[in-house]
Amino acid sequence: MELHEEDIKEENPDRFSLRGRVFTEIREAILSGKYEEGEELREVNIGKDLGVSRTPVREALRQLELEGLVRVIPNKGAYVTGITSKDIQDIFVIRSYLEGLAAAWACEHISEEQLAELEENVYLSEFHVEKGNFSQVVELDSRFHIILYDSCGSRMLAKLLKNYHHYAERARSVNLSDKERARHSMGEHKRIVEAIKAGDPAKAEQYAHEHIVHSIERLNS
Repeated sequence: MELHEEDIKEENPDRFSLRGRVFTEIREAILSGKYEEGEELREVNIGKDLGVSRTPVREALRQLELEGLVRVIPNKGAYVTGITSKDIQDIFVIRSYLEGLAAAWACEHISEEQLAELEENVYLSEFHVEKGNFSQVVELDSRFHIILYDSCGSRMLAKLLKNYHHYAERARSVNLSDKERARHSMGEHKRIVEAIKAGDPAKAEQYAHEHIVHSIERLNS
């Protein structure tokens, strides 16, 4: 995907700045496995692929080093650190508690539009699971969690969860590529939505926490 340096939106520089967009492209390539652990990330090559100069690539690599995905060795270059299987396990455990908190807070802060979107998401997910459309199921699963994060009423919690969500993307795809596993996962989504709709923060927190715990179990089975 070619990025254009002049195409920058000032209202949200973190998301829309050129550096931010280059950062997102490289991070997604690392998390998807396009760039493998130990591989050197050459600024010139990446800049050519994305249609940008070396400067935003260099800045993005520094940010990725802060996130632990890249190691920059002075006078040598930048190398992929990546995400280990233990990292994924740790991320799921942390998410199990944070998503429980997000679901509990959503009971107070969710809007009618967000609740309606969650209910529609559950309906569409169940439909695509039965049809075996697993690429759509993965997309809907991702959207479900993003809506949940945005509805919790905490910008800080939502931001933290979205970062962990991206890190676990490959693992989520594996979990949702099997019909029976996907059925269980979507059923858990439904329980979370029902608890939020009922305004029951204790149940919402319990169900959201258990959903991620079960995801870990399904990943290891």
